Amino acid sequence: MSKTIFDMVNAKEIANYWTEASENRVPYLGATLFPARKQLGLDLSWIKGAQGLPVALTPSAFDVKATLRDRIGVKKVETEMPFFREAMRIGEKDRQEINKLLAASNQATLEPVLNRIFDDAGNLIAGAEVQAERMRMQLLSTGKIKITAENRMSYDYDYKLPSTHKAALGSGDTVKWSATTTATPVQDIQGWQDTVEEDTGIRPTRAVCTRKTWNYLLASKSIKLDMNPAGGESIILTDSMLQQYLSAKLGLSVAVYNKKYQVTLGGNSYLFFPDEVFTLIPEGNLGNTYFGTTPEESDLLSGGTDAQVQIVNTGVAVTTIKEPHPVNVQTIVSAIMLPSFETIDSIFIATVHS
Repeated sequence: MSKTIFDMVNAKEIANYWTEASENRVPYLGATLFPARKQLGLDLSWIKGAQGLPVALTPSAFDVKATLRDRIGVKKVETEMPFFREAMRIGEKDRQEINKLLAASNQATLEPVLNRIFDDAGNLIAGAEVQAERMRMQLLSTGKIKITAENRMSYDYDYKLPSTHKAALGSGDTVKWSATTTATPVQDIQGWQDTVEEDTGIRPTRAVCTRKTWNYLLASKSIKLDMNPAGGESIILTDSMLQQYLSAKLGLSVAVYNKKYQVTLGGNSYLFFPDEVFTLIPEGNLGNTYFGTTPEESDLLSGGTDAQVQIVNTGVAVTTIKEPHPVNVQTIVSAIMLPSFETIDSIFIATVHS
């Protein structure tokens, strides 16, 4: 029996292609701090914030479906956890090309066409990873996750970061880190570490910031003078020199995280983690990225339909549906996910130039 487009483009083939292509990909920072875990359903009470308590969702919107856009870019919110879903169809030109090459049994020419289609489907899966990273970085930089709906209501997942573990340095005074000749960032960091340790018994030994914020430290007069009192201001610090200094001085390792994403293909790019924020975190995992059960996984994975479903990246569902007329394949990628943050009491978020 001759092969058809449905044999070539299906959830299993797309999932295998994505898995092989992503084997050597460097994971997002948030994925290493909040490892992926699977749970059944959508129950928000499993998602923990400060002191192991359930995360608060305000305003209450349980059992309500709302079309969303903007801040996190989700399509819907179903019950407790945000639901992300996007779809694609194979273009008519590609479909005809596949059929023509199948008829000619030209495998060598067929493979690049299929790879282009699989890459398009892979972009949807990559989009799910982007959404997860955006949520994790919102948590690390604000202690909350915010989603804005079409009616402009804000859905805030509040993880209850202690108010004493937040600080904002003034924009018009000499203590902001951008005032590199007068700011004292080492003393600031040391004080924030002391605060967390006094409150929790745990001293943060890691930090996250962007390149712009890191450059404030590289240019800091007080750091340069501490490293070389005789002629500190003439020192040109390198990343490794500053990392060694902070490790020796504060027992601190800093991740300079400047990865970006796009909301739309070819559109503006945005930082996952914002400039002007310096977040101190403890050792080890900070929480987990929980993946719930998507409708596609729940309803279609059991079979008995023309749909095929495969799970990648712990909880991202790849679904392909046969369309008989015109003959085509619809690919749907969906995910229900939300990070937990059991260690949020042990972090400190500082806005160093408010």
